[in-house]
Amino acid sequence: MQITGQTKIVGIIGAPIEHSRSPQIHNAAIAALGLDYVYVPFHVQPDNLGAAIEGFKAANVVGINVTIPHKQNVITYLDEISREATLIGAVNTLIFKDGAISGENTDAPGFLQAMQEEGLDVPEGGTAVVIGAGGSARAIVVALALAGVQTICITNRTVSRAVALATDLSGKTGVSIYGIGLDDPKLSNAVGTSQLIVNTASTSMDVSYPLLIDPEWLEPQSIVYDIVYTPPETRLLRAAAEKGCHTIGGLGMLVHQGAIAFEKWTGVNPPVESMRQALQGAFDQK
Repeated sequence: MQITGQTKIVGIIGAPIEHSRSPQIHNAAIAALGLDYVYVPFHVQPDNLGAAIEGFKAANVVGINVTIPHKQNVITYLDEISREATLIGAVNTLIFKDGAISGENTDAPGFLQAMQEEGLDVPEGGTAVVIGAGGSARAIVVALALAGVQTICITNRTVSRAVALATDLSGKTGVSIYGIGLDDPKLSNAVGTSQLIVNTASTSMDVSYPLLIDPEWLEPQSIVYDIVYTPPETRLLRAAAEKGCHTIGGLGMLVHQGAIAFEKWTGVNPPVESMRQALQGAFDQK
């Protein structure tokens, strides 16, 4: 890669940022297409967020990904924000164009595109269960609501968080969304009658942690989607596969949310397979 005065800059901000795999993904795509871009990670502390945004604008940076802890606070500095990002309440992609900064959240469309890539459809008019009530769950619920899912159950260990998230997004989207606890007796029926079950809880990474739902509740016609990507096949996915369910892991969502940002910045259809191989290679080097 040869960097010149004409090279366009994209990148990512966060604190910490050292463990981000976005540089590998995006620079692999840039190399595959032969574009005169470079993707750079920037360690930005919360107190310096505003100065960093103004600096990027002054330096004609094209686009920036946003990760923890800036996804909510960066909204203050934007001129425009997409509907998905507004509903999610968080931004993970900035686009600098014509003196203005717009904010997007590519997690929701990335989630949906990963399903489409696997030949799986969102149950439009149907029902879904989302496990967890954090930021990722919020993005997934927004994606499902905007895609036409009729009823969404949010379940979480802390019931109040599930209920608060459900109440907020139900009011904003007009979709029937309700929250219950993981120990609620109604959960078994919700899982058994839903076409899609999505796990967003990070406990799925821990092989010693008990499953949050009983696999016996699953029906073979259901899709089970775990957005956790390490390990590639979580215990939930393995149990769901044994029940005959369609399963999908989180690696595809991670790739596609990056690919969507890449296309918004460059206007070029991204080489998804190159991005996936770079991501897999980054994990293999751990």
